[in-house]
Amino acid sequence: MNGLVRDLGCPERRVSAAELLVSGGEVAAEAIVRELADELSPVQWLDAVPVLQRIGDTAFDCLVQGLLDASTAEAKDRVGLAFTRLGAGFLDQYVTAMSHTSAFVRCQAVVGIRLCDGAGLSTVTALLPLLGDPDPEVAQQAQDTLVIRGKEIEDNLVPLLQQIRRAGPGRQRARALTVLAALGGETVLPAQDVAAFERLIRVKLPDDRPTASGACWNHWIAVPSGDQAGIISILGLTDPRPVTFALGNDIVDSDGHDAEPGSHRRFTRVFVTPELDGWTFVLGAWCDPCNAERSEDVLKLCTLLSSRYGRAETYFYGAQGDGSAWLVTEHGKVLRRYSETGEGEDHLLTLGDPLPFEQTRREELGLQPVWDAALESEDDADAWQWAAFELAPQIAQHLGASPLRINSDTTSHGVGVIALTPYGVAHGVPTGSYCV
Repeated sequence: MNGLVRDLGCPERRVSAAELLVSGGEVAAEAIVRELADELSPVQWLDAVPVLQRIGDTAFDCLVQGLLDASTAEAKDRVGLAFTRLGAGFLDQYVTAMSHTSAFVRCQAVVGIRLCDGAGLSTVTALLPLLGDPDPEVAQQAQDTLVIRGKEIEDNLVPLLQQIRRAGPGRQRARALTVLAALGGETVLPAQDVAAFERLIRVKLPDDRPTASGACWNHWIAVPSGDQAGIISILGLTDPRPVTFALGNDIVDSDGHDAEPGSHRRFTRVFVTPELDGWTFVLGAWCDPCNAERSEDVLKLCTLLSSRYGRAETYFYGAQGDGSAWLVTEHGKVLRRYSETGEGEDHLLTLGDPLPFEQTRREELGLQPVWDAALESEDDADAWQWAAFELAPQIAQHLGASPLRINSDTTSHGVGVIALTPYGVAHGVPTGSYCV
């Protein structure tokens, strides 16, 4: 039997071995699970799962026992990968396993449901009691699975979560709130929860201190003024609501991460900071100076801001090596726009002469301070591109200030707000749960 199981890891013998193992029933299933628990075995879950699926309920029970018997983290992972990928044909078994005395088995059963397409209302609602599971990992997995699978049955699930918020059980209430926020946002939260949330923000704001943005993709407008209301008016933002730095940063980061390609979600909200060392920042993807959809509108808005406040700057910085872009305006005129993100259309955005900071950086690299990209050698172009990828935060700091460099010692006046952009008015705000 062991030889047949090993054959599952051999492409030329896999099909014939699988047929014989299916006919072996429980004995074969036990042997496959033992093989999966062997960290040195060439047999992987992709090889084993089709056979285990065909063996059926007996194989499921063997995998449960395998989860309990696994003695190392790697063995647990190998058996767990097979267990959680048995598919929708085992939804009833997964639901039963969610009541197992072992927290690890309960957790893996929840993951199995999350990976199944087409989980119905009865299956998803069976997860609700696990929101209050005494094991925090089980409770977290239940929460995450309800957020993912609950979108398919939102209209039926939301009233059940609202009932938990109103009447308990108490241990389920906190995570039920998180799931509600993720599924439907503020519109589905009970009024008392919205009021409590707003009260919590009011309590935190007096002691709130500036916190730097730590997003992967950073977009911001910088204005050397503390006139938050005037900046909001010029930009056409609406419905400003007070937020802590943690909440403001988390919202714009989440909007940027979670948006579907081509979605307007990432453009619906911005975080407008209080005055920080004489500057106000507007953060969010809506401020992107190099986005094909937004670049010209951002240029227009920045020139308007600079007409009133003397200067306005806009930046993009991809902290994971996605490049930089900058737009600097003064007194209603564009001084410079430049983008270096590795995209083929970057050069079409270039306006104005290189900033003194750009020229100095090029001289440090041994390059001509003022250059024609069409005439530059490939080696020089590559050297500049690699350097320019990291320049946006440096230019921002050199010209005045950067939201990536603020900290608790930064002088702050006023309160930050989350505001709706015209996209947010037209399309509505995204749902989600955030850090206050």
